[in-house]
Amino acid sequence: MNIISTQTRQLSFEDIQEKKKKRYEQILERLGNREMTAKEIAVELFEIGLIPSNERNYTAPRLNELEKLGYVKIVDKKQCKWTGKKVSVYKQTTNAEKLVVANESHIPGY
Repeated sequence: MNIISTQTRQLSFEDIQEKKKKRYEQILERLGNREMTAKEIAVELFEIGLIPSNERNYTAPRLNELEKLGYVKIVDKKQCKWTGKKVSVYKQTTNAEKLVVANESHIPGY
């Protein structure tokens, strides 16, 4: 592989990591002590101008990653008022509370 291609790939990867961290922060801030779906979080982030659309695809992948990291958990399911489909409901774990207090130092890449 060409060295320029390798360098540009690395730069793109680093850019994505920064965006992921920012989205993690935004999601955890919106969740707070509430229980919310990916769509509900996306709608709120859109309404305050942090994402360009209220599509759940802006939050769902990050919620899956946060769940794997132990910062959120699925606590219920409910019918989405926008799609009518059954969806997962997320809540922060105590790890997420520690994460916020520790100034995000436990999020990978910080």
